[in-house]
Amino acid sequence: MLDATLAEIGPLDEAAMAAAQDLHARLTKPAGSLGALEALSVRLAGLAGTCPPPLPEPAAVAIFAADHGVHAQGVTPWPQEVTAQMVANFLAGGAVVNAFAGQTGATVTVVDVGVATPLAQPKVPAQRSGRSTPRLVSAKVRAGSRDMSARPALTRDEARSAVETGIRVAHELLDSGAGILVTGDMGIGNTTAAAALIAAFTGIDPAEATGRGTGIDDVTYARKVAVVRAALARHVPDPADPLGVLAAVGGLEHAALAGFVLGGAARRVPVLLDGVSAVAAALAAVAFAPDAVGAMVAGHRSAEPGATAGLDRLGLLPIIDLGLRLGEGTGALLAYPVVAGAVRVLHEVATFDAAGVSEK
Repeated sequence: MLDATLAEIGPLDEAAMAAAQDLHARLTKPAGSLGALEALSVRLAGLAGTCPPPLPEPAAVAIFAADHGVHAQGVTPWPQEVTAQMVANFLAGGAVVNAFAGQTGATVTVVDVGVATPLAQPKVPAQRSGRSTPRLVSAKVRAGSRDMSARPALTRDEARSAVETGIRVAHELLDSGAGILVTGDMGIGNTTAAAALIAAFTGIDPAEATGRGTGIDDVTYARKVAVVRAALARHVPDPADPLGVLAAVGGLEHAALAGFVLGGAARRVPVLLDGVSAVAAALAAVAFAPDAVGAMVAGHRSAEPGATAGLDRLGLLPIIDLGLRLGEGTGALLAYPVVAGAVRVLHEVATFDAAGVSEK
């Protein structure tokens, strides 16, 4: 499945992008007045291969959930059981991602790709007007990754299985009618793995890639940086081998997110990236298929420093910058209406000729 997906990913359509640029020049607004939104809509035309591109609706967020063996190294004060507890909260409709999804009309799918704690029977979500019921997909590759500071976090087969899980989820959501995919993640300790992935793919120092995650103190932060540094020194992952990097220092949710991005790129549908874990996965996706970057839209700039380094490497401009560091897909969902608006301009704004408006 992975190889077939990679074969489907190609460059943006230059003719469609030129048509979008020409259309923008004829719309009733000063040239360039919508700033980065114009460039975004042009790129999405190139992704779809048509101008105007399809409206990116509805949105579908997939929250990939998994645990991490590196948790044993004391990189976070939060207990590992919180991953499973938050999965239950997502399914009950009680998390921030549910609130933001309700605001934007997005569906929420939670994918258990590696939660260590057995999942309890989810509570029946409280009925809220206009909201869809969150859905659980059971796709556990293993019950959490291994401790990357002592051994590879995953085998290559496990990493591939997680990547292909993400591809399958992308196809399922798109086949169900989604017009844009939104990345979400949940996993206590996953910013440690994300930092290691970002450092491996960009070559920056682990201290530059590592942030404070859920808000750790100075002692825990120093330990977290040391753990990332030690893991990279132990495995020396090769950025030209993305499956090997994911296996050495990644998490199951990062591997699945990489597949999710690749699945969207293969179907030429935009993928709205959330925070640092999504950026780490996006770097892996681009290492698999450089043209996959054409499908990526950076929803926001995470407060985690590695996210900025990763976005810079990908050449992506974040839509919003609010100091967010929650994960779940929350920042991406906040940015979604901006993405939809950028495309809607090409569908609904009149040209100077059609509106009878004089040009300069």
